[in-house]
Amino acid sequence: MKTMFLTALLLSLSSGLLLADQETDERLKNAATAFEEIMSAPDKGIPGGVLDKAECVVVVPGMKKAGFIVGGSFGRGAISCRGKDKASWGAPAMVELGGGSVGFQIGASATDVVMLVMNRSGIESLLKSKFTLGGDASVAGGPVGRSSTAETDAAMKAKILSYSRSRGAFAGVSLTGMTLNQDEGANKAVYGKQLDSEQILGGAVTTPAGAKPLMQVLTKYSPKGI
Repeated sequence: MKTMFLTALLLSLSSGLLLADQETDERLKNAATAFEEIMSAPDKGIPGGVLDKAECVVVVPGMKKAGFIVGGSFGRGAISCRGKDKASWGAPAMVELGGGSVGFQIGASATDVVMLVMNRSGIESLLKSKFTLGGDASVAGGPVGRSSTAETDAAMKAKILSYSRSRGAFAGVSLTGMTLNQDEGANKAVYGKQLDSEQILGGAVTTPAGAKPLMQVLTKYSPKGI
């Protein structure tokens, strides 16, 4: 009887781990798809000159509304940072984004969110277990379009530039007041052990197979930073 119980427990744990792995792989795949669709839209997307200056990229695909009368949103995504030589993108850490409504996306059922972390100070804020956009790190809507340049007031001053896309519309949008948290459970599912964002983004781990589509699309549109 005891053996049967232990066997059932092990099977249950294995099943739970498998589902967690599938969920995080799906999240990374959706993040890659969302970023590809945003960047490949004709005369839209994030300007290459702005993306090349970014130290890290956060992608939260399909962020959902959390309320009806009182606006709120919640989503899960991933963040990847450039290596020290700025010639490659590192293994991603898993994150959660939540808080007030996402800018102009009123009535949207799902919104893709992208954030560019523009400097090391912004990265240090991201390594906290939880921080508020606009409080711990300045955030502003980023410039949009192939012809836009990085030399805008927002790009020059903000630690983080933010964008959102819903129902085909894509624009820079402020996420001030929202919170970004480490998703420790998802990190464990991806890497098979407990790791925090500082360890992952510091380059101490190998990029897992499930994250390769996201790394490929980031490299496609910004193979090397400035």
